[in-house]
Amino acid sequence: MRHRQRGITFLGWVVLLLPVAIVVYIVIRAVPLYLNYGKVVQAIDQTQSEYASAESVHGGMLKASLQKRFDTGYIDNPKVEDVSIRKTGEGWVMEVEYEEVVPLFYNVSLLLEFEKSANVP
Repeated sequence: MRHRQRGITFLGWVVLLLPVAIVVYIVIRAVPLYLNYGKVVQAIDQTQSEYASAESVHGGMLKASLQKRFDTGYIDNPKVEDVSIRKTGEGWVMEVEYEEVVPLFYNVSLLLEFEKSANVP
């Protein structure tokens, strides 16, 4: 009498679960960077809304407000010095562009690029 095997072998499980494990590992390594970016966006948006109705604004005020928000939000990267604050015809523009490199394993890394800009009239 012949018995038919049912189910999956150990090697089959390894082949199925290895790609899932790699994706989960990448997500675990990348999520904190996206959460940090969310805090950066929140700090810039709060600064923008704080000075949206102010009559006289200058770059030092914007930078000081951002520094305060970066300190209370525990934002270490990017630094406030990496935020470009410049005067335009309509008002002030705050821009930040930065990259994060996440080492995964051996010589494989993940490069994440973030950017945000906001106008303060």
